[in-house]
Amino acid sequence: MANKWYPKAFERAMKTGLALTTAGVKAVLVDTGAYTYSDAHEFLSDIPSGARIATSSNMANPTVTTVTTDDVRFDCDDFTITVGASQPPCEALVYYFDTGSAATSYLLKYIDSTSGLVYTPPVGGGSVQVQVSANGVGEFRN
Repeated sequence: MANKWYPKAFERAMKTGLALTTAGVKAVLVDTGAYTYSDAHEFLSDIPSGARIATSSNMANPTVTTVTTDDVRFDCDDFTITVGASQPPCEALVYYFDTGSAATSYLLKYIDSTSGLVYTPPVGGGSVQVQVSANGVGEFRN
């Protein structure tokens, strides 16, 4: 599958907006052996807890900028995710807006084709530095 915004994120943007530049955007490393992407997924709870291997802190310096008349880009600083001991390989990274509850934390973007994925955590655990693309996390296009 290719990197993709969750369609429900677009729906939310059109109905109520997305607060991408406020504190709360995080990323989670996902084991795709335990999760299959679906356009119908909307909340973090749609990704089984066993598939959510490790979660970042809030994204630092999130920005939304106009790229062209019809496109806006969401970007943030590179970040680190700490992975616990004896975790399975992670084949995807999912950005989401954290409300404090998996049932209401809404999914933003699914990434499974980027440098560094598949990530196999060391047996004793460790940290992985995630480098955000020079083009940002992604663009909303008209």
